[in-house]
Amino acid sequence: MEFFSSSTPEKHKDNIFRSKLPDIHIPNHLPLHTYCFQNLSDFPTNPCLISASTGDVLTYTDVHLASQNLAASLHHLGISHGDTIMLLLPNSTEFAISFLAASLLGAITTTANPFYTPAEIHNQAVSSSAKLIITESCNSGKVQPLVDNHRHHNIKLITIDDIHHDLSFSQLLSSNHTDHDQLVDSLNINSDDVVALPYSSGTTGLPKGVMITHKGLVTSISQQVDGENPNIYFHKEDVILCLLPLFHIYSLNTVLLCGIRRGAAIVIMRRFDIEKMMEVVERFRVTVLPMVPPIVVEISKRPSAAAKRDLSSVRMVMSGAAPMGKELQDTLRSTFPNATFGQGYGMTEAAPLSMCLGFAKEPFEFKSGSCGTVIRNSEMKFADPETGLSLPRHHPGEICVRGDMIMKGYLNDPEATKNTIDNEGWLHTGDIGFIDDDDEVFIVDRLKELIKYKAFQVAPAELEAMLISHPNISDAAVVSMKDELAGEIPVAFVVRSDGSEITEDEIKQYISKQVIFYKRIHKVFFCNAIPKAPSGKILRKDLRAKLTIELSNDKQT
Repeated sequence: MEFFSSSTPEKHKDNIFRSKLPDIHIPNHLPLHTYCFQNLSDFPTNPCLISASTGDVLTYTDVHLASQNLAASLHHLGISHGDTIMLLLPNSTEFAISFLAASLLGAITTTANPFYTPAEIHNQAVSSSAKLIITESCNSGKVQPLVDNHRHHNIKLITIDDIHHDLSFSQLLSSNHTDHDQLVDSLNINSDDVVALPYSSGTTGLPKGVMITHKGLVTSISQQVDGENPNIYFHKEDVILCLLPLFHIYSLNTVLLCGIRRGAAIVIMRRFDIEKMMEVVERFRVTVLPMVPPIVVEISKRPSAAAKRDLSSVRMVMSGAAPMGKELQDTLRSTFPNATFGQGYGMTEAAPLSMCLGFAKEPFEFKSGSCGTVIRNSEMKFADPETGLSLPRHHPGEICVRGDMIMKGYLNDPEATKNTIDNEGWLHTGDIGFIDDDDEVFIVDRLKELIKYKAFQVAPAELEAMLISHPNISDAAVVSMKDELAGEIPVAFVVRSDGSEITEDEIKQYISKQVIFYKRIHKVFFCNAIPKAPSGKILRKDLRAKLTIELSNDKQT
């Protein structure tokens, strides 16, 4: 990614764009948990969290009390303001309650994919200085060595199914503490305190801790669901399907926290299964269906799963994490004929939404390929890739956003922070786009090196470091290859060490043992040298051109 001077000549100051929608008052001085439950008295007995597998229901009062009890129990265990908790969990009521409890304590939650390898878990836990890991007993084998080897860091382990461990989650949850209010008052939580620490590769490089504050999340949630205008997603009568992984900022923010703020019922599915999803939509009369394009691909390939179900309850389908083409949009419209459809665009560093389509009883009409309008209470500009100047309408440039929703910075990485947020507060996304006369934004290209496998990020630098560490590999580079189902998949160009005869399968196995499934190398191309600039930077554009030639040769043979 290229980074630009933040100075803007006078004649370009007008090339800053805002939403079609009016700004609203955002109470971002409040701590996140206070804000989310601010309207609790309006729906205390309404369903809040529903288990799709068991049908068990927790009301808003139940969830509020459980998060308070867990916060007090964790405080008695030594977790306090500023400490970090790692949630290594699938979608579950325990995930939601644990996150809210951490917010109540003024603690920080770092979320991790439960399918991570031990090495990936270790790296994130140590990087984030986690003092407590909450997971399932099936992950104990991956986590226990970390706990044993870092006793001087005093890392505690809790399993939510209470198997083979001293700390019982259910007991912590059910402990009857009466000092909730005194505890919260004593912690003195500030709106600029970090509350969430997801890991992202940003526009380039290795995964980094993204510091999202109470103010940032409250602003982002409010931008989506507060105020009296057409951009309100949810209502308290809604039933929202929580299928997307909560360890991802999209689901955590836009599904769970936005749903709680509005008083909606949230049906939690542990994992994706097309038949099960359609059955859950019918059984619980789901009205709001958040998705990502790979799920829509599955729907298009398995039309029978939808055909035998009554899906008429769905009033809105929303998509994010990756662009969705017209064919997939048409699939959604035919599958859910009563639903309004919209897309959002954003990144973890923007917590996570930067622009979105309008949702309403009378939604805005948007052009095909548009990501919608700039989200309210924020600004956007399009920086010239060569000069850094703010460009006018219809001129593609790097999308930059500014507002209270953006991250505080990268944890312990001031240089990466400086390269992403300039001194005028603009967050450089690494995506190329433009805005038209109707204030609609279109993405046309990407500066960033990041590979998007479905909704997951794959950092080429992370895989390259692993490849180069192999004694039979002297150099390597990783780029993306288009894939119908995943969107993009990682492929590697490898230079063998002198005398080495390492094979493609050996390289794939070497990587797959160290990383989660979506980071695995799918193809290996052997070459004599990796093209690089004089600075040493990998020329990925040249590699992508070489990839096109290689794939063309494969087809011919």
